[in-house]
Amino acid sequence: MESDLRPDQILAKASATYEKKARQNIKKTLVLSFIAGIFIALGAVASTLASFNLLADPNKIGLGKLIQGLTFTPGLIFVLIAGGELFTGNNLMAIAFLDKKISVGDLLKSWLIVYFGNFIGSIFVAFLIYKSGQWQIADNDLAARVILIANQKINLSFSQGLILGIFCNFLVCLGVWMALGAKDYVGKVASAIFPVVAFVVSGFEHSVANMYYIPAGIFAKNIPAFVEKTGLSLDDLSHLNFLNMVTKNLIPVTLGNIIGGAILVGLLYFIAFKEKEN
Repeated sequence: MESDLRPDQILAKASATYEKKARQNIKKTLVLSFIAGIFIALGAVASTLASFNLLADPNKIGLGKLIQGLTFTPGLIFVLIAGGELFTGNNLMAIAFLDKKISVGDLLKSWLIVYFGNFIGSIFVAFLIYKSGQWQIADNDLAARVILIANQKINLSFSQGLILGIFCNFLVCLGVWMALGAKDYVGKVASAIFPVVAFVVSGFEHSVANMYYIPAGIFAKNIPAFVEKTGLSLDDLSHLNFLNMVTKNLIPVTLGNIIGGAILVGLLYFIAFKEKEN
């Protein structure tokens, strides 16, 4: 009977898995990364809807964050089980590079394609949800929460985005690492749930999730009734735009995600478990 892999056995599987991912054709990588962007964005949609009224109550924020985390988790579970290429999880591709299975060019090319595909998938969902009218729920209170989430993310300092990104992808890649060692779907699901809930509850920053959250807020602020519900003015939200999304959030958060995933998980486990060949 097949058993779960020990931590020291996961390294070889991770190296082989990410070598294969780095060498798959561009079309397949792009399609799977687009799908993964949709998965993560739909997790964000569900988690916002499930928690928006609780997050608005200072006395229920903890409960709201817990629900937000639990309902965001399916996004990563879908990637792990249904199949998808997710930039944050693929930061573990650094293991294949460290193992000399792929070149730095292979690594960066794959990351770039996946990042682009994730962005297109995420913004695709954000635009369609905007057009769906869903944000009018609860007399536009949901729309207000969508805008406020985006506004909060765009107002992080560079160091805040970097640090919150580091811890986020440390946890995400820890979940992916454990899922690589799981023998069945149940183990993969269990591996994903706790790290993802921990990062969401803690308020850490996930670059691909932000590819949905921030565009959603940008789209929502085009509706005056939505903006009015936030208690802010259009001037207060003037900085909420696509340029600032990249410069004030995605750049520092993405760098943090790489450090947290490629270095704090990938590199450290490689150092710990890679046996020197005689």
